Amino acid sequence: MHHLQCILQAQRCLGWGPLASVSWLLLRTCRAHSSFSGTTCPHPEGQQENGVQKDFSSRLATGPTFQHFLRSAPVPQEKLSSDLVDPPPYLTVDELLGRQRKVYLETYGCQMNVNDTEIVFILQKSDYLRTNNLQEADVILLVTCSIREKAEQTIWGRLHQLKALKKKRLRSQVPLKIGILGCMAERLKEEILNREKMVDILSGPDAYRDLPRLLAFAESGQQAANVLLSLDETYADIMPVQTSPSVTSAFVSIMRGCDNMCSYCIVPFTRGRERSRPVASILEEVRKLSEQGLKEVTLLGQNVNSYRDNSEVQFNNAVSTNLSRGFSTNYKTKQGGLRCAHLLDQVSRIDPEMRICFTSPHPKDFPDEVLQLIHERDNIYRQIHLPAQSGSSRVLEAMWRGYSREAYVELIHYIRESIPGVSLSSDFIAGFCGETEEDHLQMVSLLQEVQYNMGFLFAYSMRQKTWAYHRLKDDVLEEVKLGRLEELITVFQEEATKANKISMGCTQLALVEGLSKRSATDLCGRNDGNLKVIFPDVEMEGITNSGLRVRAQPGDYVLVKMTSTSSQTLRGHALCKTTLKDSSTYCSPE
Repeated sequence: MHHLQCILQAQRCLGWGPLASVSWLLLRTCRAHSSFSGTTCPHPEGQQENGVQKDFSSRLATGPTFQHFLRSAPVPQEKLSSDLVDPPPYLTVDELLGRQRKVYLETYGCQMNVNDTEIVFILQKSDYLRTNNLQEADVILLVTCSIREKAEQTIWGRLHQLKALKKKRLRSQVPLKIGILGCMAERLKEEILNREKMVDILSGPDAYRDLPRLLAFAESGQQAANVLLSLDETYADIMPVQTSPSVTSAFVSIMRGCDNMCSYCIVPFTRGRERSRPVASILEEVRKLSEQGLKEVTLLGQNVNSYRDNSEVQFNNAVSTNLSRGFSTNYKTKQGGLRCAHLLDQVSRIDPEMRICFTSPHPKDFPDEVLQLIHERDNIYRQIHLPAQSGSSRVLEAMWRGYSREAYVELIHYIRESIPGVSLSSDFIAGFCGETEEDHLQMVSLLQEVQYNMGFLFAYSMRQKTWAYHRLKDDVLEEVKLGRLEELITVFQEEATKANKISMGCTQLALVEGLSKRSATDLCGRNDGNLKVIFPDVEMEGITNSGLRVRAQPGDYVLVKMTSTSSQTLRGHALCKTTLKDSSTYCSPE
């Protein structure tokens, strides 16, 4: 039978919706459930051998009806829990339960992956338990990154280590299951299953709700996967609950995916198109975090400041998007919806003592209203991430960034005028396709001109599926890339040291995160420019209770007078505990 007919019949036979999985997984499932080998599928007109025809008929009789699909037309956001009333026809409710099996999670890559780790643990609703002990895990899930080749090589190496752990598993124990989640699963798909037979499940970033089904299917000894990208999945209804009293901050995902299609970037192919959570669901999550006592929230998205909530019909007007001056998009200009400025305004009003920051933005989406809001609100970080990627207009054009060096520098000046004392950070790629020595020197000069406070610099790593992979040549030698990267890092550190020296002698507000990793006698916190601040862990007075001396705890605000700086860190001595509201009078240069 033709493969497509096989797949369609497997869908009917097994009760799978058309979006349940990718086609090659359907083919695997067809093989597994039919008792046929090779690419053969059971045919209703075939002979009844070994009860196959009878088995197919019984499945057909008990499978979903036309009314089932009518009821399911507006795909519901089903909760993966023990009270699931409509499991797939080929699995029972009991088979979807974890039965107290322990799940160990490892996270690699960006902050979105860190947040996704909490989303993944909706598995607890299906009776799975979370463990921090690898040796006692029944399920090991790796939340992966695909942004560069090095990130993927790390995962391949980790899988080699886990293979030995799986082989040592005692027969008396529950079989150990290993899953690859996130961007690497989305990018490599079948290659992972073919190369590493010990991998049991794959789940793309938009398929985490399907994990109980995938794990249940893997119990039969088959590999299972769902790497389907979604146009609307935002996990808006999944709100992780913080259980550790020492946690002071949390990530809140406000949107997923990216439409920018920069020529070097794999994100649109692993994370899909842009879609935003409704404002109401974000505000509800932030309120809950505030009630739990958290003091910092980071709003996350691949292109966070292009946030656009179209769920409220009354706001879907024809008003065009305001871009940064001199910037353009690679897609048709979008209209309507509640934008980033509205969300920032609402989130920052929930708790005046809770700091708000957002990452990672694109320079094109910084209209005046966003900058004005950052300037006006004391609880919004005075820190902006502006990924430049290159300092050469020629390279920026090849990268499809939508701006020139001149437009970018003009935006930098405008931001510094709008938000005095703002802290700036950026991303840079060394050795992009066709980059000449002159292009590299323009990047060096941009670092010197802007003097970023923080930077993230990497050598270019070509990714399959990107426009650069298909149309450009990765012609900069690896040793040249690494040499240029080393020079960029050196220049950045020199300029960041100069930029941070401005804080010398200033009194700044630091939010305490905990003990310093390098000294048990020091505390570590961050100022409102998101720069690390180190100061001695000593007793101090409270600004509102001058007679009582106490030690600062994680989540406390402390006024710190800066005494020394470096490219990465500010150091000082604590003056007193305070609140965000009461600190504004004291946070000024002396």
